[in-house]
Amino acid sequence: MARVLPPPRLRGGVTTRGGPHGCVLHRRRGCEECESVRVVQASAAASIAHYGGRYRVRGGTHEVLEGEWHPTRLVVLEFPSVDAAKRWYASPEYGDVKPIRLEHAVSDMVLVEGI
Repeated sequence: MARVLPPPRLRGGVTTRGGPHGCVLHRRRGCEECESVRVVQASAAASIAHYGGRYRVRGGTHEVLEGEWHPTRLVVLEFPSVDAAKRWYASPEYGDVKPIRLEHAVSDMVLVEGI
């Protein structure tokens, strides 16, 4: 049986999680102009931090254990809430570079509630 852990706590018993966190999974399946995508990566990092997000996984070696998907790169972002993740995705800061990513990389992005 899986063991369920309580939520992390700060001093005084206050939970570090005020509500469901937002988690964004980005899976890149191909890249036509990878130099252009590197520009997106550099710019996106600042916008992610601005909206309270942080990288949980950024590239790295991965192995497919099940299924037919074969990403070339995986990124997992954590935001303090689902709303914060949505604000980042719709933000003018990310909006400046999102079209570059969409033009040069074939990818999927999913927003998941909770971490």
